[in-house]
Amino acid sequence: MGPSVAIIGVGVMGEPMAVNMLKAGLKVTVFNRTTARCEPLRKLGARVAATAEQAVDAADATILMLPTQREVDDVLQRGPDGAIGLPVAGRTLILMATVAPEYSERLGASIEKAGGFYVEAPVSGSRGPAEKGELVIIAASSDSAAIDRVQPIFDVLGKRTVHCGPPPTAMRMKLGAQLMLSAWFETLAEATHFVQGVGLDLRLFLDLIEAGPLANEVLRSKTMKLLADDFTEQAAIRHVAKDVGLVCEEAARVGVWTPIAEANRSLYSLAMEAGQSHDDAIGLLKLLRRGRV
Repeated sequence: MGPSVAIIGVGVMGEPMAVNMLKAGLKVTVFNRTTARCEPLRKLGARVAATAEQAVDAADATILMLPTQREVDDVLQRGPDGAIGLPVAGRTLILMATVAPEYSERLGASIEKAGGFYVEAPVSGSRGPAEKGELVIIAASSDSAAIDRVQPIFDVLGKRTVHCGPPPTAMRMKLGAQLMLSAWFETLAEATHFVQGVGLDLRLFLDLIEAGPLANEVLRSKTMKLLADDFTEQAAIRHVAKDVGLVCEEAARVGVWTPIAEANRSLYSLAMEAGQSHDDAIGLLKLLRRGRV
């Protein structure tokens, strides 16, 4: 059966992750502030916890798949002094959210001080790979044995686990990947805008790219959406905007110049201001069509 697992946060990513763990026969407990999101998982055999504390108590390991560090602190009842209010002694906490590396490092120290084990494990991949169990798990821990203990969970969720060392190396790796991904989404949107603007056949253009050295999974996952003007979220603008913001903040903190990330930060922020937070990242195309702001 493997370790029992709880997952706190069953949204766009957490829900398919929970489904895959249930299909694999793991004992799964779920908790979400919006309880209705848990009901489909209950029907699949998940236990639905009434509180985050109940979820953590029910499992050997708990995955935190939450939007920002604020929600992580709320769930763990982490105070201004960094102390964890939730009983986590002897439990493994797996942070799969993308947060500031400095915050993750401090969080890990807080969890370990409370007697728990901390695994920093952001993922590379959006909802599609999550549904297929093909995420890439980027893992770091001050105790490599902690990763070994939760590897059966990672094997269900992903196609590969990359071991990076101690925190916050995994979070920094994730931000590097997000810098590239945010740029790819913008490039796809801008290239589509250009091709359509000069009167070319978009399908022919995308076929051309797919046949050449720029072909990749990101292009394949967005081709039909671009052709259909479908901006339903997979990797939502609000999440990409948050992540590219974290890239820029970490770069500024350590003195690394990231001009493309800064430019994309501005574009995603403009899309957010235009009410596109729930659009897919290629929804930047709508912003480009409106012209210079």
